[in-house]
Amino acid sequence: MEVADKYKKLNAAQRAAACHGAGALLILAGAGTGKTNTLAHRVAHLILQGANPQRLLLLTFSRRAAVEMTRRASRIVGELATPVRLPWSGTFHSIANRLIRRYSAKLGLSANFSVLDRGDAADLMDLVRFELGFSKSERRFPRKDTCLAIYSHRVNTQGALADTLTACFPWCAEWEAELTRLYRAYVERKLANQALDYDDLLLYWHAMLGDERLAREIGAGFDHILVDEYQDTNVLQAEILRRLRPDGRGLTVVGDDAQAIYSFRAATVENIRTFAATYGAATVNLEDNYRSTQPILDAANALIGKQLRSVKGTGAKPRYVSVADDAAQAGYVVTQVLAHREEGTPLRRQAVLFRSSHHSDVLELELVRRNIPYVKYGGLKFLEAAHVKDLLALLRWADNPKNRIAAFRALQLLPGVGPATAQHAYTRFEIGGWPSLAPLDAALAELLGSLAQPEAPWAGQVARVREWYEPHLERIYEQAQVRGADLVQLERLAGNFASRETFLTELALDPPAATGDLVYVLNVSDGSFPSEFATGSAALIEEERRLLYVAMTRAKRELDLIAPLKYYVTQQTRMGDRHVYGARSRFLTSAVMSCLESRAWDEQPALDVATKLRAMW
Repeated sequence: MEVADKYKKLNAAQRAAACHGAGALLILAGAGTGKTNTLAHRVAHLILQGANPQRLLLLTFSRRAAVEMTRRASRIVGELATPVRLPWSGTFHSIANRLIRRYSAKLGLSANFSVLDRGDAADLMDLVRFELGFSKSERRFPRKDTCLAIYSHRVNTQGALADTLTACFPWCAEWEAELTRLYRAYVERKLANQALDYDDLLLYWHAMLGDERLAREIGAGFDHILVDEYQDTNVLQAEILRRLRPDGRGLTVVGDDAQAIYSFRAATVENIRTFAATYGAATVNLEDNYRSTQPILDAANALIGKQLRSVKGTGAKPRYVSVADDAAQAGYVVTQVLAHREEGTPLRRQAVLFRSSHHSDVLELELVRRNIPYVKYGGLKFLEAAHVKDLLALLRWADNPKNRIAAFRALQLLPGVGPATAQHAYTRFEIGGWPSLAPLDAALAELLGSLAQPEAPWAGQVARVREWYEPHLERIYEQAQVRGADLVQLERLAGNFASRETFLTELALDPPAATGDLVYVLNVSDGSFPSEFATGSAALIEEERRLLYVAMTRAKRELDLIAPLKYYVTQQTRMGDRHVYGARSRFLTSAVMSCLESRAWDEQPALDVATKLRAMW
């Protein structure tokens, strides 16, 4: 096969992006325009032009995306040459972790530092919060998850704490002084535990690149840097790229400003909007959409001001469906799901999207009642389940003996061991090591002591921990058999990783993207789209518009926007629950509505009085 043949399936814009030279490049890829395929072809093109795969840095926003990108690029290159490996392909956080471990001695860190997942970081924040007495204040102090969210936002925006509080957490502004004390103590505790949280990985990478010599050394290790989903980067990530590539040479970023929806994680759409000017970058626009039919894109274009063109061609108009309330909305979705299944669309090809987790509560009850299987993303995740975190705590403690959070969780699995006993046991452990645990549980002491040996093989470690943990699982939790199956799944997952450190770190760092032939979007009314919590800010209103655009462009063939006339909200007052009436979303302008088929749906069939009258005679 000739090299040129590799690009025959790309359209002109995709080909221009894939075959761009060494200068900075911005690929503005609209929804469904084949950005993954384009970026994979660019990686392949660079390799075919002589670039060393070992010197390509590919930054993505999920481990799955990195694996998929590598697989596609390898396949494209492999048609002409041997398959390639891209060892520096991964998320910002996983690459940061590798670089920090490489230079740990220069950073005052042990090479076996722990990475705290969000749950462990929140638990550590809560422990420090309690020790400072903030949990006993007369007025309710922000809870641990809120404290961690404030901390994370301030770190990733690189702004002042006061600015974060004013912009995103105004109800916590009165606690600025106490939060400052809390965060100082939290940082000190992490340092003492040789533990880094999710945000520290970027902070340390950023700090490393603040040293000019180290920045040159790290930057010189890569000939090309390619970044996926650039619209989701925050200030810290943009500065990391700037320090790696001040002149932009060899830097390619891909993204869509219309899909920037993560400001709550401190992402800023300005990164992608200013990229071309910052680096003098060439810009390629991808506008041919391979996912959706044109009527769906017409509605999305009218909403956001884009010019996406469907390769699939025409299809049914999206529907704007008015229903009476939450119950009717659930009834409509279930009725349509079952009808489409009967017509040949499998359940797995149908997706329901919603703005807030509780919006699906009534629908989930109806799905269960009708015995319709479903998978929910965005609620409690597998790795956040208590029994999974128990097993991971044992592995994390063996991996880093200074990980106090993991130690406390592991010790409290033992019968009769509460926080005070765990504290005493950990103090003894700091002096006597693993054998000091024998009076509490000799098997645990032997297990952790053997796992902590540097020469201990990784293979089989999860199985050994699971074997020790199973009787405690049965004692502590209901449905132990079901939970045990989760641990078997975790053990299988572990087999995909080369080491314990890689396994634990990758699990601490990773959102599935849902698409479907048919997509139902719930509660498309003001208060949900946009959220009532966004109405005080013009910037947040525009992000809510982009959020609805993202939801609409997940649909391939059919799209239903569902608007209850009234829906119930839970009040945290003595008033109890109440219902509110939904106004049409301000985003559904006359231009958008002209692209939709409006219909009202009533689960009860209309009364056929006319037939009864005729039957009388």
